[in-house]
Amino acid sequence: MFDPRDPAFLEDPYPAFAELRSRGEVHFHEGLGIAVAVSHAASSAVLRHRGLGRIWQDAQPLERFASFNLLHRNSLLENEPPAHTRLRRLIAGAFGRGHVQRLRPMVATLAARMVDDLAAAIATDGSADLLEHLAQPLPVAVIAELLGVPGTDGPRMVQLSNAIVKMYEYGLAEEGRDAAERAAAEFVDYVRSVAAARADAPGDDIISDLLRSELTPDELVATAVLLLMAGHEATVNVLGNGITALLTHRDQWERLLASPALLDSCVEELIRFDAPLQLFERTATEDVSICGYVVSRGEKIGALLGAAARDPEVFDEPDRLDIGRTPNAHLGFGLGIHYCVGAPLARVEIAAALSALAEKLPGLRLVETPPRRPEFVIRGLRELRVSA
Repeated sequence: MFDPRDPAFLEDPYPAFAELRSRGEVHFHEGLGIAVAVSHAASSAVLRHRGLGRIWQDAQPLERFASFNLLHRNSLLENEPPAHTRLRRLIAGAFGRGHVQRLRPMVATLAARMVDDLAAAIATDGSADLLEHLAQPLPVAVIAELLGVPGTDGPRMVQLSNAIVKMYEYGLAEEGRDAAERAAAEFVDYVRSVAAARADAPGDDIISDLLRSELTPDELVATAVLLLMAGHEATVNVLGNGITALLTHRDQWERLLASPALLDSCVEELIRFDAPLQLFERTATEDVSICGYVVSRGEKIGALLGAAARDPEVFDEPDRLDIGRTPNAHLGFGLGIHYCVGAPLARVEIAAALSALAEKLPGLRLVETPPRRPEFVIRGLRELRVSA
């Protein structure tokens, strides 16, 4: 069984996943303390089965994690029907008021400007960090516009998000847990202050729309923070992992340059090929059988999305990057009632970044093998140094 802290595994987990799939579709992982579904069929079943839900359990002790628990107890992601149905309807309704279409031209302009900055940095220093100049600031700027907050607040929001999401990793040290709570408390205060300002002076932003909905004040705060954390982490890591894959498999980068019409299928393939979210947990609300493995009521099972994305039963030559792959039934945005509400916006951001890079920096190359972050669940890079 794989060790989620092993640097060699973190560098390339896919051979270990393939070995697990060869031995069965679901396995109990002693280190994680949960069963893991490793095939596409089993992972899909985990995500869709109504006997498996997102059942939030407060971090303990309660007095130590008051803000962290508030954000998750009131989150769309951590609730099941009927609460989830109500939250999803209200949040999807706010998104459905045209925010993605409103933001599309701005995203393209931002991506082009950031790629220009990246090109200038490369020209000056010979190389530059693509994460710093493009992958990290782009989704933050987009979320700031969506929420109607100053772009200058973006870097601090990223720091808070990074601290909070470390709580999703296994075996986090106590100082990391305390940092997550401090970040959550600061984020709660920040969003409450923004909401108070919007209540007095509504704007063309999603917080103003959510204030007009039936969300409670705590639900509004949790929704705003979820949009930032999910929207930022996913997009940064799809871009980091995906551009690394394209530049490593140079033929596919050249293929995109020659055939811009492949942009949309390229986005989907990058999400599949090196999944930014490797594991998504569910808790059994009744005894459930997943591909013959029984998950008893109260037990957890994880859909191992990275393993599902390389299942040869679904994807021809799954270890090959193919930017023209179609159909592409990846699970990167989930399935069922918890399918990512921000998926359309994430696709716009990823496509805009790739399009700007292809147009302005066609000679883009890796300077070195990029170092990976030491986390398993959220898979990303520390740095992505490139030249042109």
